[in-house]
Amino acid sequence: MAGEIRQPIDVASLERYIDQNVPDISTPIELKQFGYGQSNPTYQIKDRNGKKFVMRKKPPGKLLSKTAHQVDREYKILHALQKTDVPVPKVYCLCQDTSVIETDFYIMEFLDGRIFEDPALPGVTPAERTAMWHDAIRVLAKFHRVVPKEVDLENFGRHSGFYNRQLKTFATLSAAQAETKDVDTGEAVGSIPHYDEMVAFFKDPKTQPKDRSTFVHGDYKIDNVVFHKTEPRVLGVLDWEMATIGHPLSDLANLLTPHLTATHPIALRIGRGNTAFKPGATEGLPSRESLIELYAKEAGWDPNPDITWGDAFGIYRGAIIMQGIAARYATRQASSAKAMDYGSQMRPYGNIAWDLVQQQISKQGGKAKL
Repeated sequence: MAGEIRQPIDVASLERYIDQNVPDISTPIELKQFGYGQSNPTYQIKDRNGKKFVMRKKPPGKLLSKTAHQVDREYKILHALQKTDVPVPKVYCLCQDTSVIETDFYIMEFLDGRIFEDPALPGVTPAERTAMWHDAIRVLAKFHRVVPKEVDLENFGRHSGFYNRQLKTFATLSAAQAETKDVDTGEAVGSIPHYDEMVAFFKDPKTQPKDRSTFVHGDYKIDNVVFHKTEPRVLGVLDWEMATIGHPLSDLANLLTPHLTATHPIALRIGRGNTAFKPGATEGLPSRESLIELYAKEAGWDPNPDITWGDAFGIYRGAIIMQGIAARYATRQASSAKAMDYGSQMRPYGNIAWDLVQQQISKQGGKAKL
């Protein structure tokens, strides 16, 4: 998965830093860049002895948001979770000296396992598929049971008002992203459809879920999980950039998004609906309902009363993320080769979110705007 370097760095300077600070790595090193990593460029380091490591760094240039690309937060949560039974890669260093490679970065363990871009987990047996999804759910519940104070991260985030804080952050972020202009065409990225109406709905205290406070990953999904090479279990969880203290419903809704979009016509039209998740389409793929039930048992609380609200917010949040990818592509800061494709899906994904909001309003006895 690692190949051509799209965003060059000063390898000689990095090697000097490694020699002085990371004795586990023997220089000289060979550097490649992973294809994934929409937000923070991610590199594979191969040292003199053939041992592999992973480096995550901020993107180059002026950044649109001070709250995004915080690799120091990734490092802190990974370092803290090493004290728990939540499977995460070991971290070796955090460098915030921009004279080394011009941006903050950290280096962590390379997990030699399986990463599936397709959450339907092709190429495994039905029994393995069931076991792997079940373990992904169990790891998420295990993570949500970690008490921040017990790993010295009580101040990693606020302990109430998670969704309102998200809305406030997204408002600033989305406004900046919408105004970003393409460096070649001068065309602005633009707004997400029905943005103001959705924000009004999510802010309404009569619709919001009961407040809860746990660690949240921020982007927990199957392609951010590394499975063991031969066993149907999670070896480690990656991509902790958006981790904070918040509402656990957000992580669960994010993980179960493929089940949600599998039958939605807009999602299918833009290639975001995985037909393998249609009920009965893939042998061994657990149903959405059974996964929610397993999570409730493992986590100690029942998300069922709030899951539709969480789904709507999760898709809205996904549209914000796609808008950010479109903005980074417009300024040519995007680190993924697929950035243009993801960015172009912002508006239809926003329409999916609006549709889900309408469904939730109808369920609550209100009158939806058709």
